[in-house]
Amino acid sequence: MNDGKKQSALLITNVKPMAFGASAPGQKTDILVDGDGRIAAIGPDLSVSQDVTRVDGKGAWISPGWVDLHVHIWHGGTDISIRPSECGAERGVTTLVDAGSAGEANFHGFREYIIEPSKERIKAFLNLGSIGLVACNRVTELRDIRDINLDRILECYEENREHIVGLKVRASHVITGSWGVTPVKLGKKIAKILKIPMMVHVGEPPALYDEVLEILGPGDVVTHCFNGKAGSSIMEDEDLFNLAEKCAGEGIRLDIGHGGASFSFKVAEAAIARGLLPFSISTDLHGHSMNFPVWDLATTMSKLLSVGMPFDKVVEAVTHAPASVIKLPMDGRLSVGERADFTIFDLIDADIEATDSNGDVSVLTKVFEPRYAVIGREAIAASRYIPRARKLVRHSHGYSYR
Repeated sequence: MNDGKKQSALLITNVKPMAFGASAPGQKTDILVDGDGRIAAIGPDLSVSQDVTRVDGKGAWISPGWVDLHVHIWHGGTDISIRPSECGAERGVTTLVDAGSAGEANFHGFREYIIEPSKERIKAFLNLGSIGLVACNRVTELRDIRDINLDRILECYEENREHIVGLKVRASHVITGSWGVTPVKLGKKIAKILKIPMMVHVGEPPALYDEVLEILGPGDVVTHCFNGKAGSSIMEDEDLFNLAEKCAGEGIRLDIGHGGASFSFKVAEAAIARGLLPFSISTDLHGHSMNFPVWDLATTMSKLLSVGMPFDKVVEAVTHAPASVIKLPMDGRLSVGERADFTIFDLIDADIEATDSNGDVSVLTKVFEPRYAVIGREAIAASRYIPRARKLVRHSHGYSYR
């Protein structure tokens, strides 16, 4: 809070800009951020006479602030959500996009208790189902048509249009049962009325991945695009792969959405080898996926790098690509007068065993390591998440690790 006193400036030194458009990547520079959080000067070896908070980048990369397009952070409002602080600035992420934790019946609480107090920028896809993910999968949000209230969805959007960037539909049989693809069709109709994109979760059929793609249009998002589930993998069905490739070329966004059950090393490696890259890289972080197998956005980025996605494309997939989905302007982000919103990171040598959602293990030899998230004049120290030891949990149907 500004109490009337002059806020000290921030001087970031010895960083290499990338993903800023015309800015030449790899040339070290300094960046001065004024007390109002706006860029005051850019250039090598800046000489600053005033008192400043100094952050030495030590030759690290600096990019536009990372955006995670798929998280669940309605902490306390759903039984799976984590706190924004667990996956945000302290992990190098300056913008978090909640993917349908809240529906029209409880979005006001999400706004008041999570969005408004957060230091990170938070946007949201509104769940098509009124209750959202209050009791995720135990009480699903799309059992039948009574779980959708068209009038209240329209009203909720009008009251929260600065926060809501799209509509979210989970289209798999564990959610919709025998209802199939009908919720996707209804969601698409509402998204057209509101002129916003729709994000669709694909998983265990029905609905079929193919059916979902045929309903969506340019600007819409398919999350869990490289899942390895039987009946929903783009690598087990040549027709589905060709359709996904065609749709991606027409502007449907393929999003990773790693999660606890929705990312396969084998599928990702095969798709990328054939030239089908994901549009955006996101985590689907929640309470059941953070400790195993996702960890954080930096590790998810490292996984995509390990299966053949080029370094610059990985960075684009957590900056410009997701920013375009949520209509976050990216032009001139490294210009005098612009508000500072950066991630400072290194790409380091490593020897880390990482796991996909199917239990397959890959050794990461290069890892993205966030150092700072810069939000206005504040530089927040950041690092990758180190998972705690997994616990064996007993359920009525057996055991699982958590």
